Amino acid sequence: MTDPAKTLTHRTVRVGDIDMHIAEQGQGDPVVLCHGFPGLWYSWRHQLSALSAAGYRVIAPDMRGYGRTDVPSDPREYDRRHTVDDMVGLLDALGIEQAVFAGHDFGAQLVWDLPNWAPGRVRALMQLSVPRMPRQPVRPTDGFRYLASQHFVHLHYFQEHGPADRELGENPREFLAKIFHALSGANRYLDCWDFPYEGNGYLDVLPEPPALPWSWLSEEEFDYYVDEFTRTGFTGGLNWYRADDYVWEQNEELHGRPITVPTTFIAGSKDPVLEMMGENPFETMASMVPGLRSTHVIPDVGHFVQMEAAEEVNAAMLEFLRGLD
Repeated sequence: MTDPAKTLTHRTVRVGDIDMHIAEQGQGDPVVLCHGFPGLWYSWRHQLSALSAAGYRVIAPDMRGYGRTDVPSDPREYDRRHTVDDMVGLLDALGIEQAVFAGHDFGAQLVWDLPNWAPGRVRALMQLSVPRMPRQPVRPTDGFRYLASQHFVHLHYFQEHGPADRELGENPREFLAKIFHALSGANRYLDCWDFPYEGNGYLDVLPEPPALPWSWLSEEEFDYYVDEFTRTGFTGGLNWYRADDYVWEQNEELHGRPITVPTTFIAGSKDPVLEMMGENPFETMASMVPGLRSTHVIPDVGHFVQMEAAEEVNAAMLEFLRGLD
């Protein structure tokens, strides 16, 4: 008889207005894993196996706009209302009343909002790499425009339809290798800020990566990303950035509400994203998240912490989940 904890399955479920591809493994209390940019369900491959073996039902979707999930063309369809409805609709489609949610990158930003947008559906949070921060005082695109007057900033570059879609879509292998390396424990991402915005594309400013394999990413694993993004392009992922203003507007009343559900936060000490968050991001997060039970900072690891330090992340997640029980 096949052990369900060892069997990774794939299927497509209807979630509101889109078809969503999910990977599932295990039986037990549900855990939903939400990836960011440029991610896929596959970004959680190490957690799917470890958490399911420990007795949890683990669900990793290709988020809206990625992989084998539908890719709406309008950035408005990536706003917070749509992305929250995706997660609630996923629970409904799977017959789940309440789940633990984990998020990374843009997935973390969505998951931070879930307790206030979908009260009663979130049992707890396991957040990676992106701490909870106060609401920006200005519209995001206005802030991005100002930063672009100082140096290259991808947040501004991604707003315009066309250039980024073409550049990344025509060079998926080069882009993925560069971004994975720059944001990793190599901690080279902020090299981008040495370049002016005008006259440069993203590939012009990202540092050259070493040849694969790396300690945390094999050539076969990397090829999975390349194959998927070669097939789909990057527009779906870029639309999450293009929805920033809509999300900011929709969160006006909700963003400042405290997160009281049990929460753990996990990050790499060399994650460039933390450097962009200003001084004392953990202290700021703690003031906004009274449900915060633990913070794990893993040495010498960067942004893709669930892949770069899979064993440490799995251990921290399991410790937290067992504490809920």
